[in-house]
Amino acid sequence: MSIVIAGAGIGGLTAALSLHEAGFRDIGVYESVDTLRPLGVGINLLPHAVRELTELGLGERMAALGVAPGTLAYYNRHGQEIWSEPRGLAAGYHWPQLSVHRGRLQLELLAAVRERLGADAVRTGHRLVTADPSGIARFETASGAVDVPAELIVGADGIHSAMRRRHRPDEGAPVWNGLTLWRGTARAPGFLDGRTMIMAGDAEQKFVAYPIGDAINFIAERRTGARGGHHADWNRAVDPAPIIELFREWRFPWLDVPGLLSAADEILEYPMVDRDPLDRWTDGRTALLGDAAHPMYPNGSNGASQAVLDARTLAFHLATAPSTEQGLAAYEAERRPATTALVLSNRRQGPEQVMVLAHERAPDGFAHIHDVVSPQELTEIATGYKKAAGFHPDALNARPSLTPPAAVRTLGPSGVVP
Repeated sequence: MSIVIAGAGIGGLTAALSLHEAGFRDIGVYESVDTLRPLGVGINLLPHAVRELTELGLGERMAALGVAPGTLAYYNRHGQEIWSEPRGLAAGYHWPQLSVHRGRLQLELLAAVRERLGADAVRTGHRLVTADPSGIARFETASGAVDVPAELIVGADGIHSAMRRRHRPDEGAPVWNGLTLWRGTARAPGFLDGRTMIMAGDAEQKFVAYPIGDAINFIAERRTGARGGHHADWNRAVDPAPIIELFREWRFPWLDVPGLLSAADEILEYPMVDRDPLDRWTDGRTALLGDAAHPMYPNGSNGASQAVLDARTLAFHLATAPSTEQGLAAYEAERRPATTALVLSNRRQGPEQVMVLAHERAPDGFAHIHDVVSPQELTEIATGYKKAAGFHPDALNARPSLTPPAAVRTLGPSGVVP
């Protein structure tokens, strides 16, 4: 079966590796930019995504890219601890959580695709214009339009997806919630035990920091009226001075927030945006994946991880269903409801609800967190989000593998198991 994947981001590259591992060989990845560079800043791969990449034979390569945090801790804007919990192996998972640089992760996946699928498997300089459900993908190139026929077209072309527009042509710009993010990395002294991811603040202003290799990744967040969804671009560098001023008072015994912001080489601005969930992802010979299917707020650090799960689930069902049509239907039935719930949960702050509650009930701080938020509430928020996102340790450790059995990995030309 010939497969075209539009987009060489984390989701598209993982889809290529997963489909190849499942027995498909005629796979082409088409990327809009001419040269793939290690852009972006830090992201987290949660244990459910690390499991999938490990089962693709990439576990050691992924671990070498960053740091495995052992703790996640939430604080208020005064630096008082609200909640902390073990993460990764320390929480009982069979796989770690990994904090990595997004660009390094993308290039490592790109290298794996070229090793396994061939040096020409990824074609750059091809921007998807449209994808017909009958199986024609049209790309814009420097030499003009190019039509590529395929038995399956996977739209992994991001939050501004051309393929998504076929499903919702009047959708417009991504939905902005009024929050602006400023992201960056800085070479600075470690904080706490050197393996803790921290989130401090509330619904109006927040700061996130965690180590990635020899640097600290940070996200500063504030509700503003400055920008909207039309400007959803990770690569817009801004003057750091106004952002440092916003966090001038955020000096905790264990972290100097304005000092960390001052140490960054550059700070990138991004509006916190998502899109409303779709009522379908598949149409004929086309399917959406990753941010093209379900762009979500970064609460809970789940965007990249969900794209990895999409890719692995798509490959599994295509390899094990009696036909391509049934495989696509099974993929959508499994992934669309789950990610719809997650998009909506993230709009309610996801696991970061603990910070919102603490601020609402004790804006000036507290003597003890249990005086304002009960242990039961804290536990229910943390556990509930893990279940919704598919990475509660008991469920993840017990879930069957998404690696297809060898006996059903190869489909015939019509998409039917021979």
